[in-house]
Amino acid sequence: MGYHRVVSDEELVRAAYEEALKGYEEGGLPIGSVLADAAGKIVARGRNLRVQTGDPTAHAEVVCLRNAGRRRDWMMLTLVSTLSPCVMCTGTALLYRIPRVVVGENRNFMGAEDLFAARDVKVRVLQDPDCVALMRKFVAEKPDLWNEDIGL
Repeated sequence: MGYHRVVSDEELVRAAYEEALKGYEEGGLPIGSVLADAAGKIVARGRNLRVQTGDPTAHAEVVCLRNAGRRRDWMMLTLVSTLSPCVMCTGTALLYRIPRVVVGENRNFMGAEDLFAARDVKVRVLQDPDCVALMRKFVAEKPDLWNEDIGL
């Protein structure tokens, strides 16, 4: 029987951050997401592709869940996002009964974490300095694009 190394939340946020960087480099929003199993193995990745695809629903978490495909183990997975999930992304995670969410940061944007709390979803916010800095830089560089993304 092999040893299965459990990946830390910090490592998962780092993987999501790498997705966010790709989005930023593509001219999109720097928000990334990964979906991990109980051992921390990443089963899907995604980044915000709203700008790149013209799809207003292509937020990082939704793209990540789409990339996961059809599954029956949602209730054993952890959703990771570099930024606190908006109400749409929160609702998608709730729909599939994902029990745990790890958030890189919620200083630049506080999503619908109250909805997770109301459904007993465990949320861990890391306030990762790289996630905070990248989003802060993006908001300063492209405030109109950021406001469009959050519906302002």
